[in-house]
Amino acid sequence: MNREIFRAYDIRGIYGIDFHPYDFYRIARAFASGFQPKTVALGHDVRESSPELWQQVAEGLLDSGTNILNLGQISTDMLYFAVIDYQTDAGIIVSASHNPRVYNGMKLVGQHAAPLSSETGLMNIRDAVEDEILSWQKSHRRGTLESAEFLDNYLTHLRSFSNLQLLSGKRIVVNANSGLAGQIVDHLLAETPIQICERLFTEPDGTFSNIPAGRPDPLRPENRALTTEAVKRTGADLAVAWDADADRCFFFDENGEFIEGCYITALLAEKLLREKGEGIVIYDPRAVWAVEDAIIKENGTPLLNRCGHSFIKTRMQETGALFAGEASGHYYFKDNFYTDNGMIPFLLILEHLKEKEISLAESVDSLRSAYPVSGEINFSFETDSHLQDAMNVIRRGMHCCGDHFCIEKPVDGLSVRFLVNSHSSACNNLERGSWRFNLRESNTEPLLRLNVETVENENLLVEQTMRISDEIESVGGKRETLFRWEQE
Repeated sequence: MNREIFRAYDIRGIYGIDFHPYDFYRIARAFASGFQPKTVALGHDVRESSPELWQQVAEGLLDSGTNILNLGQISTDMLYFAVIDYQTDAGIIVSASHNPRVYNGMKLVGQHAAPLSSETGLMNIRDAVEDEILSWQKSHRRGTLESAEFLDNYLTHLRSFSNLQLLSGKRIVVNANSGLAGQIVDHLLAETPIQICERLFTEPDGTFSNIPAGRPDPLRPENRALTTEAVKRTGADLAVAWDADADRCFFFDENGEFIEGCYITALLAEKLLREKGEGIVIYDPRAVWAVEDAIIKENGTPLLNRCGHSFIKTRMQETGALFAGEASGHYYFKDNFYTDNGMIPFLLILEHLKEKEISLAESVDSLRSAYPVSGEINFSFETDSHLQDAMNVIRRGMHCCGDHFCIEKPVDGLSVRFLVNSHSSACNNLERGSWRFNLRESNTEPLLRLNVETVENENLLVEQTMRISDEIESVGGKRETLFRWEQE
């Protein structure tokens, strides 16, 4: 077993290379030994290898005397709901999210769907497996296996966030990327006036063979292009795309244009704060100005936090935050037990458009104009030393970019603001021509991730994004992402 499959907030690697099925048995035994759960909710995604790996996890838990609530084939956000609805001690989903078919892994949570991360015990499980400190003797009592029927309860919970009968007149394109989102949406919208005018990859298919490059990731340019084409072909009002485990959602406006996650975070923050009157909104450091602006205008309290679901959820629970959004398409809600969900944003955005009586493009046009963003640009490296070289080059080069720059308090990676007026650091007092970037290491892949944003200056955005990208590539970085303007 490759120890690197234990990541910041999940376990993930290439099936048959980084791990073998029996390793999942060992991981389950280590988890049961270390955390002593009485009952674990256990499900899996649509991948071909997931049922076999699910069986190994199940045997490991049962041999440890742990009872299992079998959730079957589920989305990640269904796992969170089941753990809370059934009040189990823990939950596990066998899944590799949006990675290609050759990958698999697992995500683990504790009571109340509290995330298990590198900071809360995930590495202890790794060490226990590697050191073979477990006796591996079966428990004197084998655990029990019981099936759960909770889909109706889950759908009722989702519908509590919006009155679907009032959301008439919208025609939408749905892209499920061969995961479970298509089936969930069909159940959710049954007997409502919302019309799905085209379905893309809505049948579960763990081979992902029909998806471009076999990668069920809505952020990939080739996948985005298919959704854009469907909107233009059908004249839909908007499109929504999910990744394979359905916990992230992405939006396209009526012109087929992809909407960056920071703008959706801003819209949702505005809507929820307007309804609640006040509250803390958590956001990540990738692109911040549109989000901060929306929060402050609605008298909310902005709170910057490290990227990653385990870190976001923990901070939400500590602060009682109303809502959190990540540029990666994860959206978290206090009323959803402080967990993320891929369906609730879809319902709330539909409701927002109905309330405002405007299109999705009209909702975000002012944000796009005020705070243009690059979108996330990924760079791969042959070695970690080359990756660190790139970070150092960017740090040294900041002094060449202008006199008035401010290195932000470290939250996740390197974040730097370049201000036209050094006294105008507040987001509601920024001047045209100010710009900012965030450069961070991925928590899940050997990549550097770059995000750039400006104030009312698209040309400056292009200039600075390309300049920083050139510097990263000069020390061995390979750009894995098209620039946004190359995709348009």
